[in-house]
Amino acid sequence: MLLNIINAIKSKDKERLLFDTNGIAGLVFYGAVAAVLALFMAVCILMVIYSTLAFAGDTDTGIDYTIIDPYEDVNWLTYKQYRADLHNHTTASDGTDTLKDMLEQQYEYGFDIAAVTDHGVVDYGWTRQSVIPAMEIFIDLFKGRAGDIVPLESQGGEAANGNTYSLETKKGGSYYSQTTSSGIKLHSMLRVPYGIENNPSSLNNAHVNSWFVDYGHGLLGGTSDYETPIKNVHEMGGLSVINHPGEYTGARDEDSTADAYDEGAGMYGYYIDKFASLLINYDSCIGIDINSKGDGRTRYDRKLWDILLQRVTPTGRNVLAIATSDAHSTDAVFTGYTEMVMPSLTTDNVRECMEKGSFFACSKNLGNPVEIAEIANYLVESIDPTAVKLGEQLKAMQAEDATAKYEAQKDVEAPRVTAIAVDQNSDTITLVTAGAKNIRWIANGKTIATGNSIDLDDHKRELGNYVRAEIFGEGGIVYTQAFMLDYEGVAESDGGNFTDLGFLASMIPDTLVKLLGGLSIFDTIYGWIA
Repeated sequence: MLLNIINAIKSKDKERLLFDTNGIAGLVFYGAVAAVLALFMAVCILMVIYSTLAFAGDTDTGIDYTIIDPYEDVNWLTYKQYRADLHNHTTASDGTDTLKDMLEQQYEYGFDIAAVTDHGVVDYGWTRQSVIPAMEIFIDLFKGRAGDIVPLESQGGEAANGNTYSLETKKGGSYYSQTTSSGIKLHSMLRVPYGIENNPSSLNNAHVNSWFVDYGHGLLGGTSDYETPIKNVHEMGGLSVINHPGEYTGARDEDSTADAYDEGAGMYGYYIDKFASLLINYDSCIGIDINSKGDGRTRYDRKLWDILLQRVTPTGRNVLAIATSDAHSTDAVFTGYTEMVMPSLTTDNVRECMEKGSFFACSKNLGNPVEIAEIANYLVESIDPTAVKLGEQLKAMQAEDATAKYEAQKDVEAPRVTAIAVDQNSDTITLVTAGAKNIRWIANGKTIATGNSIDLDDHKRELGNYVRAEIFGEGGIVYTQAFMLDYEGVAESDGGNFTDLGFLASMIPDTLVKLLGGLSIFDTIYGWIA
């Protein structure tokens, strides 16, 4: 084009110089096009730079998170961790072993805290054990009699292992301990008072555990009626928890995690609304059971926990998670348990710990295939050879049986959280652990990070009202309580209004119990059977 213009000037061809496509007219046209393209590209580059800087600046400054730490009051240097079994059964209801045998087994496994929670039978003390004749007759007729009632001797006695046991009541509570033949006194195990599993006559296992108040003895309860025991325990000043919800909802029978608690399918929306309403309206109901009895019936209940956390935490209260053995025999002791972090072993401290959530839910079993597969994938990418080996074992287990659950040996120590550091300025949560092979951070039901620490500013698009951690190791799995989050733009509560007609299903059996349960004929029949 330039050569053509030069030649046009030399030949004094004005028309060619001015109007030819390769002349000044063409130069102006193509120059204009090039200028427009350059301007467009410059704008695009500036937009990219601006968005990058804006994002980087937002990451640097972060969102002003307030992390509500359930372990805030724990002094990790002086507090100790105490192993608790908050749910188990004896021959006073449908257990196969006596109170004496169950306590001795718990003690042997190193439990520091035990709550006896027989169906419909309040624990009034380990030296006296009551029975409910009407319920005992039912058990005898349909399950076969489990065995005799054998409480402890108030003056002490001999344990099956040859040690002598003794009982002591003092200001801090009631304690059981053993002394060896050489005279060495071993650790003390604290009794949680007034333990009971309510609604024993529920036809769909709508069970509620409660402690600390004398409620439910001889009340057979009703089908689907969670609110009656929760409300009464609340008004009397006790604490309660919703037991193994997967059994009541039927979620345990689903083939996959995706199907369980699918709010668009079946009754799950109703169940979720029901539980959320109970938790919002009664803060003495501290939460739900998320892993118990080998995790067969609770394997999808961590999903329910996450759903309820999303529903309930916007109201300002947490949904705590417990794990228990729900042992009906000595063989099942030390499958699920609760690790309580307290300054000392007293009844008051146990209650305060349960209210605040300064404890961990722990289990020797993991039955959710999706969770196992995710953990295995993380483990095989680890730089720790023992973690890689464990991950390969999990993968091989699932390859052989896709529904197989992980069962840790009872003599292998489970992971342990030894300290938690929450930095409100840097928006980080850091766990100090022992025996951990994998740590997953979960928000809104999804794993958003792995490792000992999480920086919330790195995951702002994935966060909602909470974040929690799961710690997996060769000896089992440990669940932290949820760390609630408050910040500008966080989801707000839509209220807990819900009308549950579950009490209607319980009216007939409850009425029959009230009319017939007090008749002396039940005592007579029970005497014949016993």
